[in-house]
Amino acid sequence: MKKIVQALVTFFSNPRNVFILGMLVAIAATALETFRGRCTNYYDYRDSTVDFFNGICVYTAEWVVAHKIYFLYTPNFNFLFAPVAYSPWWLGPFIWNLANYSLFFLSIWTLPKHYADHRLKMFLFLLLVLEQSIFCFQYNTVVCYIFLFAFTLMERGQFFWAVLLIMYSACTKIYGGIELALLLCYPRFWRHMGYAVLCSLLFFLMPALKVGVDGLIPLYQSWLSMIESHHSDADFVGLLFAPGFKQLFLADYRLFQLGVLAILGVLFFWRRDRWSDFKFRAHALGVLMGYVILLSDCPETHTYIIALSGYMLCYWLWDKHTVYDKILFWCMFVLFGMVPSDVLCPVSVHEFLHADLWLDVYGYTLVWLEMIWVAVRPSGISPASGKPAIE
Repeated sequence: MKKIVQALVTFFSNPRNVFILGMLVAIAATALETFRGRCTNYYDYRDSTVDFFNGICVYTAEWVVAHKIYFLYTPNFNFLFAPVAYSPWWLGPFIWNLANYSLFFLSIWTLPKHYADHRLKMFLFLLLVLEQSIFCFQYNTVVCYIFLFAFTLMERGQFFWAVLLIMYSACTKIYGGIELALLLCYPRFWRHMGYAVLCSLLFFLMPALKVGVDGLIPLYQSWLSMIESHHSDADFVGLLFAPGFKQLFLADYRLFQLGVLAILGVLFFWRRDRWSDFKFRAHALGVLMGYVILLSDCPETHTYIIALSGYMLCYWLWDKHTVYDKILFWCMFVLFGMVPSDVLCPVSVHEFLHADLWLDVYGYTLVWLEMIWVAVRPSGISPASGKPAIE
């Protein structure tokens, strides 16, 4: 037994082994869903893209009825997805999933040097959640690695490319744009916001390549109308839907979201003296990544790959880990990595832990509050580990 344990430790200590193992699982999951015709998210992405380039508006009630889903992404998504959508029916799903798996791995492996000793542990912690997103052909994986790549680029002083990524994320799934707030921590803020304006204009005009300039406004009006008409009676995996919070805040959820964001803004400016501290910047990003999921209108379990990646940015920078920290760490791994998987946990157990007890949401809420506390507490997150990159 000791030799087996040692062999497993040795195997999982090698990044190449972990990457290949995860890739094999991603290939198997993609093949299973593709050849059984169950990759519904992929079909929605593909059909919306093909219809868009065929001149069919995907933001209509008729399209919703025909596809049994609301397509809420902007037309910019269709330009990203076009090379995949026009691939052979059996190849496209593999291109999408395996590219996203590889880019997510790369986003972890290129994080700033402060994570050099923790990158493998971060990826291992997130691997099961990543595979769930791969299994469901989710776009949230893309949003997540854009968050991470943009942060790394900002730390390297490559602000234009960072802003370009952030604005593309914001112009497809709007909450990715919240990372722009982090630019306040770096020199030449207004110049970088100028980049943001230029990039947003570029992405706003991009659909004109297909619909023409005259068709831009009607297209965006249709998209906005679709967002306004979108609704669901489901209880999503977020704080707004948890018992206690649902009764108090769901009816006025937008006010609650803005109120919490305002509190975060006050805390952020209150600790302005820490903006030059790398650890503070990483914590600020981690908190924002948690906010956009925990307080989202419609979060699902697999979307927590974004929130948990933010948690990893913070956790591995803490000077020490208490017993409480370690308990929450493993609770997050089990509740979001293992429990939602039918292969690893019976459905009845998952339903009990989530639908009855809401341990996943309440547990992550505790984690998120600790991330905020560590960032703003009087003792700080010393020692400061670096100044922002300057061009």
